[in-house]
Amino acid sequence: METLFEYIAPCHFGTESVLKREISRLGYEISRVENGRVFFQGDLDAMARANVFLRTAERVLLCVGRFKAETFDELFEGVKALPWADFIPKNGKFWVKKASTAKSKLFSTSDIQSIVKKAIVEKMKLSYPAAWFSEDGQEYPLRVFILNDEVTVALDTTGESLHKRGYRKMTVTAPVSETLAASLIMLTPWHADRILVDPFCGSGTFPIEAAMIGANIAPGAGRDFTAQNWANLLPKKAWYNVVDEANDLIRRDVSMKIQGYDIDKEAIQAAMANARDAGVEEMIHFQQRPVSQLRHPKKYGFIITNPPYGERLEDKKALPALYKEMGEAFRQLDDWSWYILTSYEDAERYIGRKADKNRKIYNGMIRTYFYQFMGPKPPRARRQGESL
Repeated sequence: METLFEYIAPCHFGTESVLKREISRLGYEISRVENGRVFFQGDLDAMARANVFLRTAERVLLCVGRFKAETFDELFEGVKALPWADFIPKNGKFWVKKASTAKSKLFSTSDIQSIVKKAIVEKMKLSYPAAWFSEDGQEYPLRVFILNDEVTVALDTTGESLHKRGYRKMTVTAPVSETLAASLIMLTPWHADRILVDPFCGSGTFPIEAAMIGANIAPGAGRDFTAQNWANLLPKKAWYNVVDEANDLIRRDVSMKIQGYDIDKEAIQAAMANARDAGVEEMIHFQQRPVSQLRHPKKYGFIITNPPYGERLEDKKALPALYKEMGEAFRQLDDWSWYILTSYEDAERYIGRKADKNRKIYNGMIRTYFYQFMGPKPPRARRQGESL
């Protein structure tokens, strides 16, 4: 029987349900869920497949072990007891890249980092054996989380965050991240045969992520990951096989109606360049246009957008007029569904409509709400042979 490992996929707070669905669709079993983290079981191939295919995770961590620790001595002994030689080769370069702690007796992150490093060295001295380690081989960065005195020690298989798809070389002020944009789109019932418009598209993240979802383009197929160099765990051929799998699944003949508008000419230029780098420029129509000129002849479309909300692009004094203008424009599309990410407390008031639902989402350190204004469902298409 093939050995199963535990993986941890961090995500934006409030998007755990979407990430769970993604992981399940890849064929892996969810083992637990915490705020901002989903744990799942998988073989070593899961390390590659999760990195390449997951749209809503921030990174993929390979869990080495979990244990309780209320003192630094318990932390040292708990880390030392883990099977480090199974994960890190003799010449591997390893260090604690990040440590975090909450609701725990251990709270000094610098001390946690130092003690974990020393404990691993002591265990590896016993495992290989050796008096010292050159650490001139591949990198094995670690992350340590302590919550309610439970320590989780994991290897970071990803490296640079998964929101770094590689296509967004041109940005505007305060863009929404690629992983968050994908999460929000996947929280809606939008699919590729429905119209989608972002009237505040900025550098194009929502339209581009929607096009990638609709065409089934794996977000990580064109980039590198730290664990690609871990030949002791998974050969590079396995990574190439996953990329081949991803390329075979692309829907190259899909036709979509995705549009991105923005009042800023430079934003539209950036969006077009980013769409080109993502390989989806033919799937999206970008145009310089203010929200007041938002129009569309078709019914049952979707607006998914991240308008200014004061902490960033606009002074708060300008927001009432902007959101009132949004509401007036959106009401011209009253049979559409609107999805708006904002931290502006009076958004519903000036839009002029109470949201059917809202979901608390953290955009970085900013608490925002994803307001959902539901439009009617389109009539069901008649099957061949059905009577009127």
